[in-house]
Amino acid sequence: MNKTILGLALGFGIGAGCRWTEIPLPSPPQLVGALLVVAMTLGYAFTDRYLAKHPSTTKDQCGGPSGLSADELSKSAK
Repeated sequence: MNKTILGLALGFGIGAGCRWTEIPLPSPPQLVGALLVVAMTLGYAFTDRYLAKHPSTTKDQCGGPSGLSADELSKSAK
């Protein structure tokens, strides 16, 4: 929720700042482009919410800087 509020505040701030200083708005000028921005924003927000509620089930298989998983590192340390 905080990310959403911060994102909206930042968006309104950039829009207001561009309007006040008469700088062209850094967004697509057409409706299709604006809908693309909205779709990307909603996709990010929904994915963030989904991932927060569904923890990773394969984290133990992920490699670190060496490329070895946590299981392989513990076996090689013994």
